[in-house]
Amino acid sequence: MESKIKEDELKIKRIKNGIVIDHIRAGQALNVCKILNISPGTQKVISIAMNVESKKMGRKDILKIEERKLEIPEIHKIAIISPEATINVIENFEVKQKENVKLPEMISGIIKCQNPNCISNDPQEPVVSKFIRKGAPNNFFLQCYYCGHIIEEEKLIESII
Repeated sequence: MESKIKEDELKIKRIKNGIVIDHIRAGQALNVCKILNISPGTQKVISIAMNVESKKMGRKDILKIEERKLEIPEIHKIAIISPEATINVIENFEVKQKENVKLPEMISGIIKCQNPNCISNDPQEPVVSKFIRKGAPNNFFLQCYYCGHIIEEEKLIESII
């Protein structure tokens, strides 16, 4: 039996090995590319779908990257941008692992405090930035562990190191 694709259905080629980041907040796929250091001129095969329909979210973005694995700090950065995201590890065209991103309550070394007087911004001090996640996992803000400065959601992306 031949499968038919509906005219209004989105079709993106499957990948053999790599990752699929699904349920990215609508309009944020390019920011996810940025934090993963995917830039123009990359030789990787990448598929980006933005603002596609989603039963769960209304609209969402999807990012497929061939021959790529994610490190824990990268997953935490994705969770900052899109706490609803899911990571699918693909091996030999099959989903081998699927998990929701999770942002721990304490984050170290991936966010820069916006308070210029914070000890974490002093080049003379060997202090790694630390932030405490406050609020619900999908609706949060970050507070600097050292100076108490709060980073609002709209400033999070520009604060990612």
